[in-house]
Amino acid sequence: SEKKITSGLLAPSRTSEKTYKLCPHATCSVAGLTADANILIDQARLRAGRYAYQYQEPVPIENLVEHVCNYKQAYTQYGGLRPFGVAFLFAGYDETHGFQLYQSDPSGNYSGWKATVIGANNQAGKSLLKTEYGSVKATTDGDEMKTDDAPEEIELPDVAEACRLAVKVLNKTMDGAVASPEKLELFTMSLDEDGNCVHKILNEEEAKAVITEVEAETATSGDS
Repeated sequence: SEKKITSGLLAPSRTSEKTYKLCPHATCSVAGLTADANILIDQARLRAGRYAYQYQEPVPIENLVEHVCNYKQAYTQYGGLRPFGVAFLFAGYDETHGFQLYQSDPSGNYSGWKATVIGANNQAGKSLLKTEYGSVKATTDGDEMKTDDAPEEIELPDVAEACRLAVKVLNKTMDGAVASPEKLELFTMSLDEDGNCVHKILNEEEAKAVITEVEAETATSGDS
């Protein structure tokens, strides 16, 4: 996500202003009014805690997303209330469906995605994802017949490849700015050896390394 630096005199934030942990197996990124997002984040954390207390198991990701979106949608029905001016990307993991990504808009609609972009200039980012995300799996069986209407199997990127793709998207969507560790934030979610979710925000050195790789890749493709 892009960091909005309004003044050089502001003290740096100790926590992320774009990415929020909802529970051990779910997180979200926000685009829009952060004050509105805080209300909905509290609702999501409350739902996750109550579900775990009642059923003694982690809340399913879509159940959590649906609860937040129902809350958002209610604010579009009554007079004297305004919708929450924030879009979300929810990411999480559960044993039933594995890793999942959901997008939610201020109206309360939500949808599942393999990869998507929210916020300013999101259409430019989505156009890049359509061409860059994943690679078509090579068929090992030469005798296997493939019909024209059969969907192509996509090989998903690993974490390092996904981080490089995120930087490329931010380069497309940031207004007149060159990507740098001070202007962007890279977040990853993965499973450790025990099957627990690990939330990590890359530090400046790690982010700089990813940006350098993208710049080298861009220069190589430009020379060719």
